[in-house]
Amino acid sequence: MEVIVLGCGVIGLTSAWYLAEAGHDVTVIDRQPKSAEETSFANAGQISYGYSSPWAAPGIPVKALKWLAQKHAPLKIKPSLSPDLYVWASKMLANCNQERYQVNKARMLRVANYSRDCLIDLRKHQPINYEGRQQGTLQVFRNAAQIEAVVKDIQVLAESGTRYEELDVAGCIAAEPGLENVKDKLVGGLRLPDDETGDCYQFCQQLTELAIKAGVKFHFNVDVQKLNQTQGKVSSVSTSMGELKADAYVMAMGSYSSSLLSPLGLSIPVYPVKGYSLTIPVTDETQAPVSTVMDETYKVAMTRFDQRIRVAGTAELAGYDLDLSEQRKATIAMVVQDLFPNGGDMSKAEYWTGLRPMTPDGTPIIGKTPFSNLFTNTGHGTLGWTMACGSARLLADVISGVTPDIDPDGLSIARYHA
Repeated sequence: MEVIVLGCGVIGLTSAWYLAEAGHDVTVIDRQPKSAEETSFANAGQISYGYSSPWAAPGIPVKALKWLAQKHAPLKIKPSLSPDLYVWASKMLANCNQERYQVNKARMLRVANYSRDCLIDLRKHQPINYEGRQQGTLQVFRNAAQIEAVVKDIQVLAESGTRYEELDVAGCIAAEPGLENVKDKLVGGLRLPDDETGDCYQFCQQLTELAIKAGVKFHFNVDVQKLNQTQGKVSSVSTSMGELKADAYVMAMGSYSSSLLSPLGLSIPVYPVKGYSLTIPVTDETQAPVSTVMDETYKVAMTRFDQRIRVAGTAELAGYDLDLSEQRKATIAMVVQDLFPNGGDMSKAEYWTGLRPMTPDGTPIIGKTPFSNLFTNTGHGTLGWTMACGSARLLADVISGVTPDIDPDGLSIARYHA
């Protein structure tokens, strides 16, 4: 069948790829001149299957209040009169209990672990190189309370079959030798050996070329204006290049999905959570990260590419504002200088910001909608790169009427329209 995919970040692009593999005639529409020019452009570089956890967790409301008074806090909230923010925040607070946390984390791990298998298979069969490394993620702790708090996460990891290693300081240094000079700042860590890293933007450029060879058509520099519907189906999509029609439609526009679905009476609680990154050249390989190091205190990730370090983090609830806050830039710069002070050249730092499409329960929205030919693949938050291949393969199976490899229960829009 003919399928139109709206959005060409890593989620829309992988959706197009797997739909084409399933034999569909696929067209992708995006307002940018190339794939992955927005949220997927300079993300953390993590492919963190085991680190797939909802932000809505027990204790987060109390922590959030404390963070508001900290200079280098993981979360900042810009005062807003937007009702969308308050609705989203109230739904997130409702998920900040142990029962919901375990349900949501299990759902996220289901998608993430499947995505790991899909990406491995893709690499095996396609010539794709994105400075990928398969050397795990190290989550480092600066105080004993953080070690105690991770016990519940470890339980869920074990139940889902995700490999993990609890490390003392010496173990952290064995995994990441560049931490040797700052070992007095650490008390331990949790290593997830099956996690990966890579440049998402490079991945997307190469997958675009492969998709073109597979017959996928791309329309760049085209604005999506609205979805048109009749009798329970989407009849067409209005764009800046005219009205386009297909047999099925996939909404994969990240934080902008909500506003296009709303006129159809479909309400999804996807809110833009602003994140920041910087990229610096490596100056001393022995004092730079080997893979990804996640600082639990500041929620900042430092990821090694071949000759660059990508540092990303902070969460800012500021609507669709894309200004680069000097204070947020200072936070991510401080963390990499604190843990890897001689690893990269900060004088050459390139800063970036993007909007992560976050659901209040952390789980993406993948699959069918009440409209028989409209499907969603959005709401991945900080884990779009991590969950991309698995989400897209699942979606392609749902659209194709094929029984998916994983249980789709609890992943679609239906959980918000029950």
